Amino acid sequence: MMLCRIYMIQYPICDYNFALITTIKFNKMITINPYLNFSGNAEKAMTFYKSIFGGEFNVLQKFKDMAGGNKIGEDDQQKIMHMSLPIGNNHLLASDIVESMGQTLKMGTNFTLTAATESEKEADKTFNGLAQGGQITMAMNKAFWGAYVGFVTDKFGIQWMISYDPKK
Repeated sequence: MMLCRIYMIQYPICDYNFALITTIKFNKMITINPYLNFSGNAEKAMTFYKSIFGGEFNVLQKFKDMAGGNKIGEDDQQKIMHMSLPIGNNHLLASDIVESMGQTLKMGTNFTLTAATESEKEADKTFNGLAQGGQITMAMNKAFWGAYVGFVTDKFGIQWMISYDPKK
């Protein structure tokens, strides 16, 4: 990826103008998106955000749709496991917590930053860097939907989900 900047420089004393063009080369960048957690009202909240930001949901999965989803209570089966609303080049992501699965919701920490990487190697490097002095919630591993995913809380208390999805 290249960023090109053009600076127009004008010298009024001698009536001389010139353009300075600089280019900066970037490696492919990690994409970071917010992941919001709700207590049973993720779909309602995301529908509200959709009414504000526009667009269409590109993912809407309920817990009943996951492997073993039939083993949880009927109310929990209807909760949102994963929902995504594209906004510009990013996504607003959301899910409901399921207390019967040991999840809890605490306002103020009910979000996770997601970092989508370009490779498993980059995912491991990012995850291990954030884990230094932090706490691993779930080590990097292959998820049932095919992505390579891990969860960690960094040493500053920020929750992260690191992922690499070879299908994207």
